[in-house]
Amino acid sequence: MTFSHTYGSAAKALALCRQREEEAAERIAQRRKDQLDSLPADVDPLVAQVTLDHQVSGTMMRARTLAGARYGDSLNEAREIPLARWPLDTLGYRKGYMPDGTKNAGRLSPNRHPQRDFFVADILDAAPKDDLASMEHPLFALKAGDRRVRRYERKGTIVEVKPGVDGCATIHDKDVWIYCISQLMVARDSGREDVGRTVRFTAYDFLATTNRSTDGRGYERMANALRRLSGTRIETNIATNGRRERAGFGLLDAWRVIERDHDERMVAVEVTLPDWLWRSIQAKQVLTLSRGYFRLRKPLDRRIYELARKHCGAKQPKWRVKLATLHEKSGSVSAEREFRRLVKALADSNELPEYRMTLDAKSDSVTFYARAPKGARAQIADLLGETKKSVRG
Repeated sequence: MTFSHTYGSAAKALALCRQREEEAAERIAQRRKDQLDSLPADVDPLVAQVTLDHQVSGTMMRARTLAGARYGDSLNEAREIPLARWPLDTLGYRKGYMPDGTKNAGRLSPNRHPQRDFFVADILDAAPKDDLASMEHPLFALKAGDRRVRRYERKGTIVEVKPGVDGCATIHDKDVWIYCISQLMVARDSGREDVGRTVRFTAYDFLATTNRSTDGRGYERMANALRRLSGTRIETNIATNGRRERAGFGLLDAWRVIERDHDERMVAVEVTLPDWLWRSIQAKQVLTLSRGYFRLRKPLDRRIYELARKHCGAKQPKWRVKLATLHEKSGSVSAEREFRRLVKALADSNELPEYRMTLDAKSDSVTFYARAPKGARAQIADLLGETKKSVRG
């Protein structure tokens, strides 16, 4: 048997394996869709979503037959219906490694969920999106438990943040905004008519989408985030959708739990976004974020990514900013010396999604380069320019 014949047979076998994997994935997706489509019209969609979410998460559960769960029934009432065992779908990753085979770096949390008249947020795998105004200006605290009244002024823009009884909303709490914006933008683009600033979603889907743990602590932290978002008050003159006004608003107008399971965890949640944010969504004043954003552990790392994404977009290969300006825009309360150390640590780690960072001690500035080829070309050009200057000097 010749080498070419052996190689050709192996290639065919590999192609066949890949084809079988794709067919299996399609069957699983179709089966999940068929399960939802086959339910009676009066089945509560939230009960259905929660049950299937538990199935997909790989948690073995004894779920009640959904065909008996009528709209408006609580989960406790649904449990009185005969049991049905759902199949288990588990995902096994090597300890200390990410699904793509790379080691779990210290600055990044593990990717826990790689597969994966109100508006029901039921869109799977929506791309993360953030509003431009809060990306540019520091509305969210970078330190948990921050109870200071913060005032930010820059080029005529004024932002005053007043904490509630539970403290200021943090940049990790902002995940609720990002999740809702992502769902609403996809729904608007697809022509759905039920889009509005009151959003209803399952707690499990939020936790999985934002790469949070789905144990009891995850649900408790989500409840605390909702309290801080509702309690934090903002006064600003930032314009959204062409409308500028000096107004005060909460980061959430309202929130409530729709259902609870037997452990008293939140199952479904309804939130009402402030009109200020809703105008940004209506005007499509949003940007798509990297999914790696939700893996950034440190609040400052998240804030710096937001600023880099805002200023180094699709058409810009790089963004250079003075360290003092970056410090001001970030909203960090650290001293300048400590802020410089933190920025250098992030640059040295090379773990900022979509961007490479360099810190120039001479000019006391930071440059962000897009990881795309255009960013690499810009970085090479800058290095060549510095080399020429040093040779001339």
